Amino acid sequence: MATLERPADMFDREFEWDALTRFAADTTAGATLGVVSGRRRQGKTFLLRALCEATGGFFFGADEATDGESLRRIGMALADRLGAPAPLVFDDWYPVFDALLALGRERAMPVVIDEFPYLVRANPRLPSIIQNVLAPRRAQRDDSRTRLLLCGSAMSFMGGLLAGSAPLRGRAGLELVVPTLDHRLAAQFWGIDDPVTALKVNAIVGGTPAYRREFARDDTPSGPDDFDAWVTRTVLSPTSALFREGRYLLADEPDLRDTALYHSVLAAIAEGNASRGGIASYLGRRSGDLAHPLTVLADCGLITREPDAFRDNRTQFRIAEPLVTFYHAVMRPMWSDLEHARGGRRLAQLWKIGQRRFVGNVLGPHFEQVCRHWTAHHAAPERFGSTLISRVLSGVVNDPTARASHQLDVVAFGYDDDQEQERLFMIGEAKWGDAMGLAHLDRLRRIRDLLDTQGRPGAATARLACFSAAGFSEQLTRATEESPDILLIGPAALYEGI
Repeated sequence: MATLERPADMFDREFEWDALTRFAADTTAGATLGVVSGRRRQGKTFLLRALCEATGGFFFGADEATDGESLRRIGMALADRLGAPAPLVFDDWYPVFDALLALGRERAMPVVIDEFPYLVRANPRLPSIIQNVLAPRRAQRDDSRTRLLLCGSAMSFMGGLLAGSAPLRGRAGLELVVPTLDHRLAAQFWGIDDPVTALKVNAIVGGTPAYRREFARDDTPSGPDDFDAWVTRTVLSPTSALFREGRYLLADEPDLRDTALYHSVLAAIAEGNASRGGIASYLGRRSGDLAHPLTVLADCGLITREPDAFRDNRTQFRIAEPLVTFYHAVMRPMWSDLEHARGGRRLAQLWKIGQRRFVGNVLGPHFEQVCRHWTAHHAAPERFGSTLISRVLSGVVNDPTARASHQLDVVAFGYDDDQEQERLFMIGEAKWGDAMGLAHLDRLRRIRDLLDTQGRPGAATARLACFSAAGFSEQLTRATEESPDILLIGPAALYEGI
C-alpha cells in the first residue's frame, strides 16, 4: 500500500506520517477507528490537518463547550463539507457519527475529531456511542470506509480510551502516540550546530516543536556565547510565552485536581529525589500516600517510572518534560523575583544565581538521560560487541566489602549472536561538568568486578564507558588506546551523523 508524499513544511515525523497515511488509505471494507495522542504542542493537529488536506478528508476541531454547542458546530462543519444550504441539525451524536461514516461510502476517507476529550467532558456517553456505531454487522459501518481518528492531548484520558474494560477497547486499528523530538532531532529543528549548546537548550525546552516556532518566535542561540542571553530573553523573561509554560502544563490535564500536591511531587523529583521514599521524605508524607499522585503523573506523561538495572523492587521516577524540571529547579525558587524583573540586567543577575541549580539539578540529570537514550537508539552496536541492545537503564550496585553502594548512570544489556540469553554489555558513568580521568575508570572496573562476582551474565567482558561534556584526561585517553573495552564519549559523539 503506497503512502502519500510528506508535506515539504513538515519536519521529521516520517514514522507518524507513514502510519497515518497507510491507515487513511486502507481500502478494506468497513469503517475503522484510530487514536492519536501525545502531549500538547508536539504537532498532532498539524499532522492531522496535513493528512486531511492531502487526502480530501474531514477535520473537526472540538472546543471546550456544552454538548449542544458542539452538536451545532459539527452540524455546521458537515453542512459546509456537503455543500448543504443550511447547517445540519443534530440533537444526539448517533446521527452525527452516521453522517461521518457516510462520508466514506465512495472511498477511504480520514475523518478527524481533534481534542476529543473536550467532547467527552461534556458528554461522557461518546465512547460508548462510538463503540455501538462501529459494531460489526451494522450496515452503516460495513458500507463505509471512513477512517475515524480521535485525537487528544489529555494523556491520562487518551491512555485509558482503549484500556481495560473501556468501551473502545479492541475497536481501534491504529494507536499512535506522537512523541517529542529526541536530542538529535531537536538540535536539527533548532538549527544548533554546537553540541554543548544543543545539549543545554535541550535540557531546558526538550524536543517540543512549538517551543521554537510559536513560543520563542524562532529566537535561537546564535552560538555558545549567546546561550545565557538567550535564556534571559526567552525562558526567564516575563513577557515570553515560555515563561509560564512549566506551570501551565499541569493545568492541561483534567485529572490533576490538587495541583499544589502535584507541583510539590515534581519539585521533589527536580531536587534529585528519584525514589518514592525520597519524594515522601521531601514532602513530609508517608510513602504509601504517594501511590495515587505518582500514578496520575505517570498516566499524564509528566513523569516516567524506570526500573533499576539490578534491583527488581526499586523504581526511579524522572520528569519527562525538561521545561517542567527547569521550572521547578531554577524558576520556582525565585518566581516572585522573576515576575517582577524589569529589564535584561536584572534577569541576567537572577540567571547567574540560578546557574548552580541549572547545572546540578537540570543539566547533570538531563545529560545522563541523553546518554542512555543515545546508547539505546543511536550508538553503533559494534561499540558494545552486540548486534542488539535490549535495555538501557541506570542502576545501583552494592559493595558489601566497602559497605557502600555505587550508582551507574548507563547500563546496557543486549543479546549474543545466538539471541538466547540477555547479557550485560556495557556500564558507564556520565559527568556534565567534570573532566574524567583514571579514577573514574578505576571505579568502573571495581563495579564490573562486583557484578562479575554476583554472577551477572556478561559482566566479566562488559565494556566501560565514560561520558563527559567536559573532556577526558590524557592518561584516560592513553588507556583507551591500549584497551578496546574502554569507550570515551563526548558531546560530539552524541550528535554524530546528523
